[in-house]
Amino acid sequence: MPLYEHVFISRQDLSNAQAEGLIEHFGAVLADNGGKIVESEYWGVKTMAYKINKNRKGHYAFLKTDSPSGAVQEMERLMRLHDDVMRVLTIKVDEHAEGPSVQMQKREERGDRRERRN
Repeated sequence: MPLYEHVFISRQDLSNAQAEGLIEHFGAVLADNGGKIVESEYWGVKTMAYKINKNRKGHYAFLKTDSPSGAVQEMERLMRLHDDVMRVLTIKVDEHAEGPSVQMQKREERGDRRERRN
């Protein structure tokens, strides 16, 4: 089955438990349609570059999935209809990267970055 990565932003006034509950909810939608979540990460509340629906912050979540395209389309459709989800981004990947995403790594572990000039 094809591999996908999803990032979605939910409203800032949700509790952490509610935001993590959305991950489980959309994972169940995938499972009902023949897919599965390989890995999920809750990135927490982050400040956005611009306001979305009068919100300056949002709960970010990241999902790695192994699902048929029909399951992904159904999950995206339900995300767009859900009142608590503000934005969704889905990309198809050849393979999932091992370990935590860049957002979850500590600054020292990231490497490959230029040194700042003074």
